[in-house]
Amino acid sequence: MSGTGRREDEVRRMLEGPRPQVPADLAASAAERGARLLRRRRALLRLWALALFAAVVVFTVWALTVRPWEAPPAETTPVVVR
Repeated sequence: MSGTGRREDEVRRMLEGPRPQVPADLAASAAERGARLLRRRRALLRLWALALFAAVVVFTVWALTVRPWEAPPAETTPVVVR
């Protein structure tokens, strides 16, 4: 018998045997935990969106005040050639 057939037989034996008792509030606690995880995920997504928005605003204000696209003023005067 191959390894796969042996595994199938073992699984069948396990399923035919007595089933373990499941806590009565398992579904309710699983649903509560799922809802809590969703709330946390949504809060984190909102936090990341807020941080991204703040970064864009800070960058825009910096760019408008510093104007990095303009050439800096010359620090020395050009040499006058006569």
